[in-house]
Amino acid sequence: MTKKAAFHNDEVVLDIHDRPKLGSWLGLSVQHLFSMFGSTVLVPILVGLNPGIALFSSGVGTLMYILITRGKIPAYMGSSFSFIVVMQSLMKTAGYPAIAQGTVAVGCVYLLVSLLVTLIGSDWIDKALPPIVVGPIVMVIGLSLAGTAAKDATMNGSSYDIKYFGVAMATMLLTVIFNMYLRGFMSLVPILLGIVCGYIIAVLVGIVDFSGVEKAQWFAMPAFQLPFISYHPGIYWGAILSMAPIAFVTMSEHMGHIMVLNKLTKRNFFKNPGLNHTLAGDGTASIIAGFVGGPPVTSYGENIGVLAITRVHSIYVLGGVSFLLFGVIASSGMRILIDNKVDFNQKRNLMIASAILVIGIGNAYLQLGSFQFSGLAVATVLGIVMNLVLPKTAVNEK
Repeated sequence: MTKKAAFHNDEVVLDIHDRPKLGSWLGLSVQHLFSMFGSTVLVPILVGLNPGIALFSSGVGTLMYILITRGKIPAYMGSSFSFIVVMQSLMKTAGYPAIAQGTVAVGCVYLLVSLLVTLIGSDWIDKALPPIVVGPIVMVIGLSLAGTAAKDATMNGSSYDIKYFGVAMATMLLTVIFNMYLRGFMSLVPILLGIVCGYIIAVLVGIVDFSGVEKAQWFAMPAFQLPFISYHPGIYWGAILSMAPIAFVTMSEHMGHIMVLNKLTKRNFFKNPGLNHTLAGDGTASIIAGFVGGPPVTSYGENIGVLAITRVHSIYVLGGVSFLLFGVIASSGMRILIDNKVDFNQKRNLMIASAILVIGIGNAYLQLGSFQFSGLAVATVLGIVMNLVLPKTAVNEK
């Protein structure tokens, strides 16, 4: 018997295991770097951690994720926003040693769930996540961040600034033009070109402050926080009990990102390499972050947006223009509904999609004590439950 040939998606520029040429390799990688940079460094800045460590742990965590998922999933691991409030509180009391222990605990929860999936399998996923649930969830992943993108594009601190809006619109329009009209290699890096042009425009209109750049060192090692070297580790039950449960929130977001990647790459990563491997990769990345001084990490929607726009899915180039990035993700969710011919004349489908979209986009979060479950997490769980509980047709439709 001949071995079945491996699947290759010929509709994209570079599929998952295609290697770009050296010159384009650098440009494509830098494009992913710029896409994730802002969010990855913002989390440690808000908490009081070292941004350099967060970048380091994100890079190493991404490499470990690719290794554990056998190089089959083009995903980037960046700093997670879900833990900010808890980490800010811990930083004011026990300091980073407590955050480190909580971060490692988060990774361990991922590994335990990964082990459970290994034992019971993942066949339940197809039943729990049909197109009517997956489509709206994917739309929520993109649209729930629309408010953040709009705020970044209009507000200078707490005040509306027409210069910010003008720069944002110019950046978006230039990126669209680059994506539509450029040829060859330049057509593969429209986001990078858009960011560079947007930055130049921002400098010209005087909204870039170079004072921090002038004072910064050219080269500096991150101030790693290593156990038994930088601090003496202890047992911080408060950190463990406050951070570990939030792992279930980020797991739902992680699964949503996998759904988007399944659609983009025409594969089923829940089956191959398996949900157990994707969870193990994510958890291992957080454990590494906890041991070097970084925050918990998770997969990033920004980089998924880059994959969708450029159609470059190669794992070898994984290392702004938020309206386009998040909008493309939302459009992918709509395409799932269209491709699967979901009938919205059926009340069941209308109820499920409506609940997911309103709760997710509106961020109707659930607060239980110190635990906060994002609107995306609530919408995902509610959508799964409604799909499993509601009958195929309403009584008045029979």
